[in-house]
Amino acid sequence: MTQTPRTAAEADLAFMRSIVEGRTTGRSTLTMGVAYLAGGLLYGIQCLFHIAQATGLIAWPGLANLIFLASITVAFLIVLAWAVREDKKAGPSAPLVTRTLNAAFSGAGMANLAIIIVFGVGSARDQDFAVWLYYPAMIFALQAAAWYVSWCLKKKPWMLATSIGGWLTAVGLGLLVREPIVYLAICTAALFLLFAGPGWIMVRDAMKSRAAGA
Repeated sequence: MTQTPRTAAEADLAFMRSIVEGRTTGRSTLTMGVAYLAGGLLYGIQCLFHIAQATGLIAWPGLANLIFLASITVAFLIVLAWAVREDKKAGPSAPLVTRTLNAAFSGAGMANLAIIIVFGVGSARDQDFAVWLYYPAMIFALQAAAWYVSWCLKKKPWMLATSIGGWLTAVGLGLLVREPIVYLAICTAALFLLFAGPGWIMVRDAMKSRAAGA
């Protein structure tokens, strides 16, 4: 049915109000929450593993190291595939305000790919691993920007805290690429606090939304 000008205007006002008040209706995106939670936990554990290697607590042979590191990525992809499947089973797509947030994080993901190529090639060309270590700093900077967009739309304090934390982490990592132990410690804490923490909040809210709509 074609909307009348009045109903179209009311729909537009309802959407704008949902942005101003920070509300979303319908399905919350489980996929993004699970991705952040799983990524923060798994790659945080990987950073702890690297700290143990750097301090001599772990001295595995090369193949064992490779298997462990590969298993981290495989586990993350399995969890992400499950989350995507659950999202598809949840019904209609998210409202526009949620899709706006998804677009912000997707845009950050596209930039991440370019950063991987730039710093990866630069590190290999210059034979300097420290160049590659600037890559995580840029990732946290982009995440800080995406979370700031989220806070502007939804005004949730934890989003602003995550944005500020990401910005501080980016600066800290960028200044400490020549200090491997401190660098890894900051990266570990940031993964648990700024990825797994927000991920847990998003998963919790998504499950509450589904329970309320059941």
